[in-house]
Amino acid sequence: MALKSLKKQRRIQIVALAAVALVVSTVLIGYAMRDGINFFRSPSQVVAEPPTESETFRIGGLVEEGSLVRGAGEQIRFRVTDGGATVPVVYTGVLPDLFEENQGMVGTGRYVNGTFEASEILAKHDETYMPKEVVDALKEQGVYQEPES
Repeated sequence: MALKSLKKQRRIQIVALAAVALVVSTVLIGYAMRDGINFFRSPSQVVAEPPTESETFRIGGLVEEGSLVRGAGEQIRFRVTDGGATVPVVYTGVLPDLFEENQGMVGTGRYVNGTFEASEILAKHDETYMPKEVVDALKEQGVYQEPES
């Protein structure tokens, strides 16, 4: 009788230890990824519900025609639109070669005082590619046109 209760107690200890290990590993993974998860927002979503200044997120849309201004040094200003709303963007750095007006882009950064301060800018990398999130945001606003093949 004592042997059965000892086995049962040991089994309970192992199950409890496994549950604790699972919880600890889940918390550690979440903690490690807290900066690596950047939510995507369209310009319309940013204007409708502005994120906090401390939140890093991705924004995407089309670079508005006539909005690209190269400042002193490596600072670049432009506006990104999804047809429904427009958000001013400021970026310091070297833009991708394929970056141009009326083309799709995705930027990572923060929304500070009504301007998206980008830390990274990505542009389309061939004639037909545009990030899925950007296509979805443009379709939602009724501005997306299928590329001609």
